[in-house]
Amino acid sequence: MNTIINFMKRNYKILLVVTVLSVTLFAFKIKSGVDSNPDKDKLLLELLTFVIEKGHYDPATIDDEFSKGIYKDYVQALDPSKRFFLQSDIDEFSKFETELDDQLMNKDLTFFNLTYDRLMKRMDESKKIYKEILSTPFDYAVDESFNTDYDKAQYTKSVAELTDRWRKQIKLSTLSSLTDRLKVQEDKSKGLVDQKSADSLSTAEQNEKINKNGPEKIKDSDLGEGGKSKTFAELEKETRENAKKALDEYFGFMNDLERDDWFSVYVNSITARFDPHTNYFAPEEKSRFDVSMSGTLEGIGARLQKKNDFTEISELISGGPAWRGKQLEAGDQVMKVAQGNELAVDVVGMRLDDVVKKIKGPKGSEVRLTVKKVDGTIKIISIIRDIVEIEETYAKSSVVNKNGLKYGVIYLPKFYINFENKDGRDAGKDIALEVERLKKAGVSGIVLDVRDDGGGSLSTVVDIAGLFIEQGPIVQIKSAGRKKEVLYDRDKKIEWDGPLVIMVNSFSASASEILAAAIQDYKRGIIIGSKQTYGKGTVQNVIDLNQFVRNSEVGDLGALKTTTQKFYRINGGSTQLEGVSSDIVMPDRYAYLKMGERDIDNAMPWDKIESAEYSVWDKTANFNKAISNSKSRIEHSSQFKLIEENAKWIDSRSEDNTYSLNMKKFKIAQSAIEEAAKKYKPISKYKNSLQFSSLPYELVETTKDSILKEKRDRWHEALSKDVYVEEALNVLDDLQSKAGLKKDLPAKMEKEKLAKS
Repeated sequence: MNTIINFMKRNYKILLVVTVLSVTLFAFKIKSGVDSNPDKDKLLLELLTFVIEKGHYDPATIDDEFSKGIYKDYVQALDPSKRFFLQSDIDEFSKFETELDDQLMNKDLTFFNLTYDRLMKRMDESKKIYKEILSTPFDYAVDESFNTDYDKAQYTKSVAELTDRWRKQIKLSTLSSLTDRLKVQEDKSKGLVDQKSADSLSTAEQNEKINKNGPEKIKDSDLGEGGKSKTFAELEKETRENAKKALDEYFGFMNDLERDDWFSVYVNSITARFDPHTNYFAPEEKSRFDVSMSGTLEGIGARLQKKNDFTEISELISGGPAWRGKQLEAGDQVMKVAQGNELAVDVVGMRLDDVVKKIKGPKGSEVRLTVKKVDGTIKIISIIRDIVEIEETYAKSSVVNKNGLKYGVIYLPKFYINFENKDGRDAGKDIALEVERLKKAGVSGIVLDVRDDGGGSLSTVVDIAGLFIEQGPIVQIKSAGRKKEVLYDRDKKIEWDGPLVIMVNSFSASASEILAAAIQDYKRGIIIGSKQTYGKGTVQNVIDLNQFVRNSEVGDLGALKTTTQKFYRINGGSTQLEGVSSDIVMPDRYAYLKMGERDIDNAMPWDKIESAEYSVWDKTANFNKAISNSKSRIEHSSQFKLIEENAKWIDSRSEDNTYSLNMKKFKIAQSAIEEAAKKYKPISKYKNSLQFSSLPYELVETTKDSILKEKRDRWHEALSKDVYVEEALNVLDDLQSKAGLKKDLPAKMEKEKLAKS
């Protein structure tokens, strides 16, 4: 989840901490000279513990229980599937289970060095294991099974046992793929399916548990030359070859990781014991975090991915320099990178992060890419770097006509802000602009969708909530040992005073919860969605660790994001753990799965403070009636009943982790699952009669930008299949005042008359 980041000047505690740290800089002064070069890892541990203990809202006691938590999280992070370490390794590691607190205070790296060296050794051994396993055909007639619940699995006691675990895990993956291929081939030979639908035959939800990479896509080549069916042996061989290719790519990625990357895993196992949202950012991670918060970067505007030793262009960002240049394409492989007129550097085999560093750069600078085009030709492409806006980060809106009225839907993916540029885009300014555009379009109600919005900037929440109320408190903040602070909307202007619905789900967190809570406490709008939101009620600050070190020769130390405050609703209650309960609860498919803050073992507790002074909004017509009507519709909706049944079925399936590796039994089990799943297919096939469209300004932009048009078309199509959005619009209907309905009645009647004629 993204975090609430509070960079406001009124954050006295952090200013005090920074001052204290600055005074004690001598403790972290690095002497120059080769002989006295410091150990960067030890310095990092010293800095982290010092900053957290001084700045954290409620720092945990560093004792044996703390040590046990580090041990558990770290070992699990290194080997979540228990396919690298042996029980003898764990026995050796466990001697340190209650000593990590002492090692932390003494900046002792014995445990990390031991586990890192052992992991590298076990990974090298595992490469030989999987290659040997995949060198010969599997016997799918053997009656054996495999359990994918790795949390309950025991570590293997020998290399032979470990090899057998690898064998069964790989066999399950290939069995899943092979049965899919056989079924497609059989159905195609009977003329039951065409090629376009072949890829959708797998039941993705079930196969996802079997094969983390998802089912293999079926291609025309799977039928052999001239469309002839392939033999079982041919298909079996292909599934093994594909499995080997996937594992080769996985280990290629793992090989790209350096010791510092693994040390970051260890450090984050330490920081997470203070609370789930206190994290260490290595330099590259800090850069990615800044991009995610601002939605902008300086570079060429292309997404890259690693394909074996090659770096491939996976997507061009609409509007970016590479997209404007029209020379670079998705699928091109980057062979060399040159800065301006400098010599080109060969990047084949280079780590993806290092390639990205070479391609990114300041606005106005030139980068020359030597690329192998999709057609095999080699081309040198010159690109002038620029500021790239990641469009998916930003708010967007759509309009829809319903019952003679026009409504607006605004989607906010995160509460973004650019801390480095006050004139840059931020969620507060963009939502205000979208509301203004919707007003000009003549909408009679607005749905603000913050589903899956993990949070972001605290200041933007205040700005957004202020668009819908006259003035007043939005959120309360409390720092350890200090009086509460109340953040107000002091602007009397109301940007939108009409019907308002806020859509949330279980993944709406942090800033999303503040917004929903404020709107709910004021009774300014109706909150509709999951039973409750994620439940993150804490504020984090990002602190650059480099500012505390002088004369350092260790390089960039990264940054620390640490919890410094808790926020509270204006009614005094915390959103921590409990989240925000929806006024209207809509069933969702994952309602029974554990996925909130309340399901994390070391989450901070819920509490309550005194409420702020505020006046409830009394200008919304039919408020309670709209809630009542919606609940009645949901209760009698066949679609929502089906979603609720599906949620219970998914919950029951979550405990079923044992799969037969006998092909006959596997097919029978999968057929039973697919047969049961057929009942729920109408959920994904649902479509309402609503037509969503872009606002006039965006329609002009989409005529010039085919990528943007495609993205908007996909979004509008998704909205037309979204039963949750449909019900939110029904609520807007119910919130209309009688006067407003009467005003639009003639137009509505005329429309119905024309439809009948």
